[in-house]
Amino acid sequence: MDYAPRPDDSLFLIDTVLGGSAQWQALPAFAETDAALARQVLEEAGKFVAEVIAPLNRSGDEIGCRFEAGAVLSPPGFKEAYQAFRHAGWPALSAAVEDGGQGLPAVLEAVLYEWLSAANHGWTMAPGLLHGAYECLKHHGSEELKARYLGKIATGEWLATMALTEAHAGSDLGRVRTRATPQADGSVRLTGGKIFISGGEHDLTDNIVHLVLCRLPDAPEGPKGLSLVLAPKVLPDGTRNAIHCERIEEKMGLHGSPTCVLRFDEATGWRVGEPGKGLNAMFVMMNAARLHVALQGIGLLDAAWQKAEAYARERQQMRAPGATGPGPSYIAEHPVIARILDTQRAWIDGARLLAYRTGVQLDLARHAQDPKARERAQRWCALVTPVLKAACTQQGFEGASACLQVFGGHGYVREWGIEQHVRDARVAMIYEGTNEIQAIDLLVRKVLPDSGAALSAVALELRDELDASREADADAQRRLAQLRYLGTSVAMAAQADPRLPCEVADDFLRAVMLGLMAWAWARIEGVAADELRWSRPATAFRRWALPEFEMRLGMVKRAAEGTLSAHAEKTRPVLARQ
Repeated sequence: MDYAPRPDDSLFLIDTVLGGSAQWQALPAFAETDAALARQVLEEAGKFVAEVIAPLNRSGDEIGCRFEAGAVLSPPGFKEAYQAFRHAGWPALSAAVEDGGQGLPAVLEAVLYEWLSAANHGWTMAPGLLHGAYECLKHHGSEELKARYLGKIATGEWLATMALTEAHAGSDLGRVRTRATPQADGSVRLTGGKIFISGGEHDLTDNIVHLVLCRLPDAPEGPKGLSLVLAPKVLPDGTRNAIHCERIEEKMGLHGSPTCVLRFDEATGWRVGEPGKGLNAMFVMMNAARLHVALQGIGLLDAAWQKAEAYARERQQMRAPGATGPGPSYIAEHPVIARILDTQRAWIDGARLLAYRTGVQLDLARHAQDPKARERAQRWCALVTPVLKAACTQQGFEGASACLQVFGGHGYVREWGIEQHVRDARVAMIYEGTNEIQAIDLLVRKVLPDSGAALSAVALELRDELDASREADADAQRRLAQLRYLGTSVAMAAQADPRLPCEVADDFLRAVMLGLMAWAWARIEGVAADELRWSRPATAFRRWALPEFEMRLGMVKRAAEGTLSAHAEKTRPVLARQ
């Protein structure tokens, strides 16, 4: 069973629940993009994903990429599918018209990549970094570099990589050693090695644009000494650059995507942005990638759910409790299976609404004419992006494993295809910043510096969108109020023990996600309370997922209170002597 996109579900969340088309049409850049056009775009995207990309998923996993004499050969059909994708204009969906793009809202691109990841995660890794590379070059590249490369990246004619990681420098990018030596003509020569480079070598496009984090001569140690360099596989004169793929990794999943070890032997490149400001330029790319990784988690969970739900409606085992007819029941009728399916459906659609809202907010942050509206949108994106990346990818893996359980022993063998989703989903918790890094980013860098003021402002905005007279809305408001004060509690305790925020960061992030999900389901129920399609997962969310909020909240509060109590005990003798 191949993955099947459901445009009606996504359009319902974007337009009926969020009012997305009205919001983006208020922006001059998207004034002509109405709900009808959005529907047309997503319906065509759904057809392309279902008919061209999804059928290649299983063969891509089983055959995988091959490495031969420094070259990477993609699985059968991958190159042809990518060229069809490019010629249809899908890579350029949200790129500016002047760069060869279609200039459509970011949320439509977000939906496209969610579906692509669900249908064929390995294939989608190839174009997955195009948007981030485009934004990075557009905002930080010189006019000469933009003239040469921006249009090729925007349209997907050339693919791009993000070359950060080195064997000794994973999350600690300040330890990067790759060197860039300036030349008289304004170029640089790159020397060093990078690992874990998705799509570092392949046969899908004629050229690959590598964005490489490196260090100029005499640059200070640490992250402030890093610069960013653009180094193409093929130079402007048509000669091959001195960039070599030494091998591709043998991985748990994502067999259709080559994860490369690259060596730069005095390779030619050009600096992007200012010297020593490489991380600033790269973070433009990384932040764009993090929302897409969150959507990977949602998409893979949806793909696993679709398989499990279809199997549960066909498989008969025993008689379900309360069944009226004789003989065995379909396992979808058994309460334990219904609980699994409804709970994962609740995660899919609640997280979708939050991700789609983030896509709408991205456009508001870029194009809103009101500075306060841009500030509010940017605050949402800064706070919520790490939450979505971590929580959606964790649920993508754990939820796919739960869906495998629906199959029993059949799920553990390849025949049914569910085990591939579990393998493919696991890496999303690691790349683009591990989930632990996302949690620390949220609490230590986004919440504590202002003692939770930004988080409180977001919670108040969400509260104002709810109706306190409805039970679900009132419950969501209560959760949002609890989140507002949680940041303040941790900020006070952090003054006594600076280790505490890192210890509770994962629990804090999970609590924030569940609070946001409570808001999301309150919004969905507000317009679809009587529809079984939405009411069943809404009930499952409140019954089986939301109670975790109190647990995570309690864990963080207990740790903060314990730290403050221990600090008071320690300082009491000192105060007594004074």
